[in-house]
Amino acid sequence: MRTFFVFIKCKLGRAYDVAANVVENVDPCPSIFSISGEYDLIAHFSVDNNLDIGRFVNETLHQVQDIVDTKTIIAFNTFSKDQGFDGDDG
Repeated sequence: MRTFFVFIKCKLGRAYDVAANVVENVDPCPSIFSISGEYDLIAHFSVDNNLDIGRFVNETLHQVQDIVDTKTIIAFNTFSKDQGFDGDDG
């Protein structure tokens, strides 16, 4: 699986509607958060390794009404106790 996050900027006053639209209509989106700063939302996605992330963002996410800008961050590794990571052994 490949994990990536998309920062989403919405039309003024439309962040809650965009979040609801993404959660209901863009698969797979396990979570989306409202945030402060330059962007209004951050969405988390985990997809099959063979999916083209750029095409997914352009052809699926950019079609959601009232999204005006995005920034995609691709994650490489997961570090957590349940993934076998116990911290820095130094």
